[in-house]
Amino acid sequence: MARNPKTSFSCANCGNRSPKWLGRCPACGSWNSFREEAPPTPAAASGWPALGGDNAPEARPLSTVSGIGVATATTGIAEFDRVLGGGIVPGAVILIGGDPGIGKSTLLLQAAANISRRERPVLYVTGEESPAQVKLRAARLDIEGEHIHLLTATAVPDIVAPIDTLRPAAMIIDSIQTMHAPGNASPPGSLNQIRLVTAHLTREAKTRDLPIFLIGHVTKDGAIAGPRVLEHMVDTVLYFETGTQDPFRLLRAVKNRYGATSEVGVFAMTGSGLQEVNNPSQIFITERPDSLPGSLATATMEGSRPIMIEIQGLVSASVSAGIPRRTILGIDKARAALMIAVMEKRLRLPLADKDVFLNVIGGLKVAEPAIDLAMVAALISSHGERPIPAATVVIGEVGLAGELRRIPQLAVRLREAAKFGFRRAIIPKKNLDPDEECNMNVAEITTIAELPDALYR
Repeated sequence: MARNPKTSFSCANCGNRSPKWLGRCPACGSWNSFREEAPPTPAAASGWPALGGDNAPEARPLSTVSGIGVATATTGIAEFDRVLGGGIVPGAVILIGGDPGIGKSTLLLQAAANISRRERPVLYVTGEESPAQVKLRAARLDIEGEHIHLLTATAVPDIVAPIDTLRPAAMIIDSIQTMHAPGNASPPGSLNQIRLVTAHLTREAKTRDLPIFLIGHVTKDGAIAGPRVLEHMVDTVLYFETGTQDPFRLLRAVKNRYGATSEVGVFAMTGSGLQEVNNPSQIFITERPDSLPGSLATATMEGSRPIMIEIQGLVSASVSAGIPRRTILGIDKARAALMIAVMEKRLRLPLADKDVFLNVIGGLKVAEPAIDLAMVAALISSHGERPIPAATVVIGEVGLAGELRRIPQLAVRLREAAKFGFRRAIIPKKNLDPDEECNMNVAEITTIAELPDALYR
């Protein structure tokens, strides 16, 4: 007698599987994250074709395959196209994640309106909202949507059925966690369902050259729910950053098979939808104080774009008897701890008993090491209560010995700083090519020991 398959349990945070329920995941350490998953029904019973058979694809020489080339369609939103790598590639599966209310549905509805203006239909599948709710958002965005077709469905066969009739230019799934595939008893949003639904939709996208946008929920840690299984199955992964209380939204590419990763699009949330910010440097340094200790400007690269940002540092006496506080916002915490340790060792700066705070103004998250020297300068300024001259920009990577390392695209960063009135730059020695024009007074240093003199020279 055949043995009936048993249900299993998987962690909703990391995907770790277990034959029984566990209170704490041994892989990622999360509590109460295990969900029961029923075994899938065989393909014949689900109504979906089984693997192999007469319809199985045939292998063919690579030389006979026609390439898709570059992006052939545009969303009509320049910042969105920048992050996508220039536009929409046929057959691409694009995942967009972000906190609730940050603007994922708004952005895609605006993109759908622009695509449909070329009299190409767009299929908008909503599994969370009713058509009336989507219509209400469209009215707020002043979108008529004559060629936007709404479909309220959560089952994959119902989603795929209208494609042959409509032949849409793009499909939007809002959201992937509400969809379910036939033949699987697991609840929508579970690991099995997300894997199966994404596999079905990816197959439709590739065979029909149909670009599909997926909206994904995020966990309380900010990662797309699913977890990494979903990100590995799609072509492009985009994250919305910045809290819903901040009017600015940052759309960042963390995976892109058709363009550069770490590209950032900047938007402002208004009453009429998301508006593009063509000059993000201006919004991040507009309100920078001129004569306050601990504040200075630096230039970071987000993809191919230089952006001026403000970094603020604060050093204060610790009021607690235990370990002093280290609060880091917008900067990698390990990198900031490294810079604090280098300052204590190389500059003999007593920070072990001080509370240290570092913040990137505007909600931008910066990961590149080119802001190391700016972090050090901000803490030196705050510790000594000496403001840094307002027209000075500080750029450089710092090593464990306190030495300064070369950074890429320095001339591009300095030209961006010069556009905003910065007249003096502190950079690593021999980093700037003598033939490159930057229209600034440049101070080159080799170690952070030279930084205090360079700041206040």
